[in-house]
Amino acid sequence: MREELLSVIEKNSRIALKDLAVILGEKEIDVANEIAALEKEGIICGYQTLIDWDKTSIEKVTGLIEVRVTPQRGRGFDSIAERIYNYPEVKTVYLISGGFDLLVILEEKSLREIANFVSDKLAPLDDILSTATHFILKKYKDNGTVLTTKKDDEREIITP
Repeated sequence: MREELLSVIEKNSRIALKDLAVILGEKEIDVANEIAALEKEGIICGYQTLIDWDKTSIEKVTGLIEVRVTPQRGRGFDSIAERIYNYPEVKTVYLISGGFDLLVILEEKSLREIANFVSDKLAPLDDILSTATHFILKKYKDNGTVLTTKKDDEREIITP
């Protein structure tokens, strides 16, 4: 039940317990207990709402910062990653493969705020070798959810 439960709530964390029990073919109390156990074990780490900020009046810019670091002896990348993710501005930090070591994601009000974070807080850290900053220009799909809607072609069809 555990894997199927996780798959269902990953797609819709607001699903009613009653509906979840029906989907899983389990009793509500058993599903509730399993969810509580998953939360206690740290497998379920939180619940989030996906918002398409482009459809609101609130300005948000998402910055992706690739970071090349010098891993610390005995700690690898964990220590520098922790220093970075403890900044309140940082939304996400991943250890990645390729030419860079870490991917840091920020959401701020402007490009300038992201640039200032990189130059004032991130780049000066001792173990940072280099950074490359990218900005999300448009989101088409986020966390498995399609954010754009296909518009109908309203042009008149002309045939000879």
